[in-house]
Amino acid sequence: MNDQEPRDAAYRHWIFTIPNVICMARLAGSSVLFLLAWFGYRHAFVGLFIALTLSDWIDGRLARWLHQRSDFGARLDSWADAALYTALVLGVLQLCWDTLRGEMIWLAVAIASYLVTTCAGLIKYGRVPSYHTFAAKKSQGIVLLAGILLVLEIAVWPTRIAAVAVTITNLEATLMTLLLPQWQADVSSLRKVLQDRRQRES
Repeated sequence: MNDQEPRDAAYRHWIFTIPNVICMARLAGSSVLFLLAWFGYRHAFVGLFIALTLSDWIDGRLARWLHQRSDFGARLDSWADAALYTALVLGVLQLCWDTLRGEMIWLAVAIASYLVTTCAGLIKYGRVPSYHTFAAKKSQGIVLLAGILLVLEIAVWPTRIAAVAVTITNLEATLMTLLLPQWQADVSSLRKVLQDRRQRES
């Protein structure tokens, strides 16, 4: 991890830090999320999805405030996010299949973009990217809103905006992977990568 503070280094090999435990809870909760969808509990699905999404917001801040950031934590966070959004996609397909049949191209493009950026990281670094970019944080909020509106049968069009936001976020992450010589966690943006590259070359 870049610019790791001394107190962060003290927790580098710890597994059961508070942020990591929250990530583990999100990972486990994602299975419950899918089960709620399977049995048709729309409102419970939405409530748990909101809670799990907020847990992602909380664990990152706790990691910084408590100086408990680590490469393991960054990877665990990425896997928990992947599990959450896999459960979300499968859940909304289960709950909203009739509505989503006309939106499949949007979902397919977003999912394909995630697979591309994941494969790029695995091929180049042997591990999944864990950048946690500004764009990813913004698209996460859009996905949260779109998921709520879709599952509660309020509106479908935000799903398309969410798909575009996710695709753009993943394209940025793919470009970052192509440019970064080695795996790094918590890289804020493609712009930051380019700035660092120019500084190294100057």
